[in-house]
Amino acid sequence: MSPNSSATNTILSPIELRAVFGQNLRILCQKHSSISSICRDLGINRTQFNRYLSGESFPRPDVLHRICTFFKTDARILLEPLQQIEARSEGALSHPEMREYFGPKETDILPKIFPSGFFRFSRHSFGEKNRFVQGLIFVYKKNYQMFLRGMEAKEAVAGQGLDANAKTREFRGFVIAQEGGVAMLAFRRGSTSCSFSYLSPTPSFQNNFWLGYTTRTFPEHINCTRVTRLVFEHLGQKCSEIMATARQAGICESDNLWPYHRTLLRPNEAFS
Repeated sequence: MSPNSSATNTILSPIELRAVFGQNLRILCQKHSSISSICRDLGINRTQFNRYLSGESFPRPDVLHRICTFFKTDARILLEPLQQIEARSEGALSHPEMREYFGPKETDILPKIFPSGFFRFSRHSFGEKNRFVQGLIFVYKKNYQMFLRGMEAKEAVAGQGLDANAKTREFRGFVIAQEGGVAMLAFRRGSTSCSFSYLSPTPSFQNNFWLGYTTRTFPEHINCTRVTRLVFEHLGQKCSEIMATARQAGICESDNLWPYHRTLLRPNEAFS
């Protein structure tokens, strides 16, 4: 076989194929405490499961589907080594090339650094230099990673000639621990555009404010702003504050900003 040939193009015998599946299954089982409990959860006879593990036999399609669903993988485990499957499934940020520069610990953020829950935010409008945007962002953790969700202002989306429905307006992203604060990358659906934000704690009575800046991916334009100050205020689960913020969300004038937000944004001072 030439050096450039793919391993998947190699013709394997039935015995070798069963050995690949058995090895993959043994690796997947290592993440669980007991083979017996796996068999119970899958509804598979222990003796039969042992035959899969040893490479003596293949499962039926319905049993294979059950196994793949349980281990959150797919039918490639029949033919390809698990390491190859996982390597191709990795995104850029989880790729081994980035291991020394970025990893899961950067997004597993402790509450004392940056808490989960609802945040009230405000910033200058990117499209209208003398106006502002305020609204809600929800920060949450899933599988030890910190994510965020929010909605673009209806007026901003409609101003671009787009349908201002929830699907178009929604953005999602993730939070990264940085020295002195946190960074955020947020994307619109389909990654048509994104924004980068940096926040650090700023003095307040309840220690619930963060101040920083945000920038968006957009070509230079004489009438548009691409980087501006950003304020986050942690509301936690305060229903009355959350509902009030949701009602006031959108584009507004400086006088309509929440008082301490206006102080931190310094509307009359250029960002530098």
